[in-house]
Amino acid sequence: MKKDIFTLLGGFLTALLFFFGTIGVSFDWFTTESINAFVIVVSAFAALAVNIYAVWKNTHVSRYSKQLIRKKKSQKK
Repeated sequence: MKKDIFTLLGGFLTALLFFFGTIGVSFDWFTTESINAFVIVVSAFAALAVNIYAVWKNTHVSRYSKQLIRKKKSQKK
């Protein structure tokens, strides 16, 4: 699913490139290569964000919930 989203993003940007070319607007930096590079950067950033969240959740949230479980067990005794 993630790959499909990034493919759609690249397709949209390519369509913008062709639209701008049709109406006579051109940017030197807005090329097919720059679109491909942008899609790669966005996909890498999304993967990084997901992995950072997973690491944070597994370390801090798990530690906090283990402390709560130990606290509840000690209060029951």
